Formats: sequence, structure tokens, C-alpha cells
Amino acid sequence: MDVLTTKNLTKTYHGRNVVDNVNMHVEKGDIYGFIGRNGAGKTTLMKMVCGLTSTSSGGFELFGSNDLGAGRKKIGCVIEQPALYPGMTARENLVYYSKMQGCEKTTDIDAMLHLVGLPDTGKKKSKKFSLGMKQRLSIAIALLGEPDFLVLDEPMNGLDPAGIREIREMLLDLHEKRQITILMSSHILGELGKIATKYGIINSGRLVEEFGAEELEERSKHYLHIAADDSDRACRILTQEFAVEKYKVMEDQSICVYDRIEEPAAINQALVQNNVMVSYLAVEGQDMEMYFVERMGGM
Repeated sequence: MDVLTTKNLTKTYHGRNVVDNVNMHVEKGDIYGFIGRNGAGKTTLMKMVCGLTSTSSGGFELFGSNDLGAGRKKIGCVIEQPALYPGMTARENLVYYSKMQGCEKTTDIDAMLHLVGLPDTGKKKSKKFSLGMKQRLSIAIALLGEPDFLVLDEPMNGLDPAGIREIREMLLDLHEKRQITILMSSHILGELGKIATKYGIINSGRLVEEFGAEELEERSKHYLHIAADDSDRACRILTQEFAVEKYKVMEDQSICVYDRIEEPAAINQALVQNNVMVSYLAVEGQDMEMYFVERMGGM
């Protein structure tokens, strides 16, 4: 089941579509990494989904329904800056927000503080928290209504490596133990790669593409690219002498080899010694970050 399905979702500001006919699919159980440059439309789309701004055209469904009011009751969100009361402790912030949301009778504040790694903050005011602590407290507030869907705008932005790791581990824990579907934007592509199960890339308001983590791994995989005068003989040599199992013969009869790519010199020597004329041999491919950068519009 799709937790979120957008249908030509559009938001126009001053005659410009900052979100432009987006068709997005976030399925139940996804950790959906939403990727794009600043100003690409990520935050605006999240605001529309969470009811913080209106749509200009198109629409969306939540949990397979057009009843957005009911659907939004199942959403927790942290959009832009953490909305905390600086003169309150972590506990006081949680008590205040649980009362405001009408869930104070069902909220175990101590359990929530433990869940987000803030059990020992005591009387410390939130204005004295580190950015990572503020992010975790904001996520705790978003979890007060026991949502099924968590929408997070740059939850790792500005954090040091320890803070990033804490947020990452907390989100994985929420996903695994509470079965929460997560939509999160982030500029830290390496960290997204450690937790995301699905990706969407947005550029200038338009959704460029969506794909799963396994598909990304295939797309960004490095390989040994070989052009030779006899691809059949070359493949036999690769399988017999190097035990290569993962390779593909392309339409132009060049060969992409995904095994033993750390041995280009030895492979080249073996091919030549077996009367295969090699005109091109090089390790090709791109890492995940370069793949994303290209699809976000280049450097």
C-alpha cells in the first residue's frame, strides 16, 4: 500500500512552479530518501503533504485515501527548524505538546525520552541543547501521536559525525521496531545510502526519477569495460582463467565485467596472450554521490 501518492502535485509561487507536476510514491515500510538541491522543491512538497501550505493544482492521497484530515492524524513531521520552547526542559516540551495534541493521557514521557536518547537531560533547558539533541527532541514531539508516517526535512543537517550517527541509529530503530514509514530529505548522501530503501530525485521542482536501493547499487556499480576484436573468446578466457561470473556483453560487443575489476593488468595480459586484440580496457562507473549530482543537474 502507498502511504503517500502524489498526482501531478504542483505549487506555484509568483508564477513559477516550485513543485511541478510531481508523481511520487512512498510505500508502507519505505525509508524514502528525498534528494535535491536547495530550492529544488523538497521542503515545499513536504509542507503540502503535512498541511502547512496549500496546493496550487494536482493532489495526493494518504494511506490510499483522499481524506487528508484523517491521513494527517497518522503523520508526524519536523519541517525546517525544530519548534521547541527554549525555556523548557525536554520533559516540559513533551508534556506541553502532548497536551496541545490531546494525547497526554496516552503518552509515556519517560519512555519517549529514552526512545530518542534524552533520558538524562533533567532540568537542562532546551536552549542549551546541542543541535543533535534539539533534533532528537523535535522527532520525539513528532512521535507523540504514535504516527505511522514520519516526514523529516534535513534531520541531519549541521550535525557533527556523532550526532549524525545518533539520528541514523534512532531512525533505523523506529523503522524496525515501530514499523514507521519515513520520508526524509538530506544533503548528506553518504548517510542516506546507509538507511534509505528507496530514493526520489527532484530537480527544479520536477521529480527526475524514483528507484530502490538495490537498483541504485546496480546503477552506481564500478566495472571493467573491455573492447576487443573477439568478445566470445574474451568471455571464455574471463570465465576459465579468472572465474568471472558477473559480466555482460553490450550491443556494441564490448564487455562489462563486474568481477575481478581490481586486476585489469592481468586480464589484459591474458587476453593478449590468447590472441584477443584489446582496443580499450578501463575501470568505469561512478559512486553514489556522483550519480545523484548528475541527476540533480550537475555540479
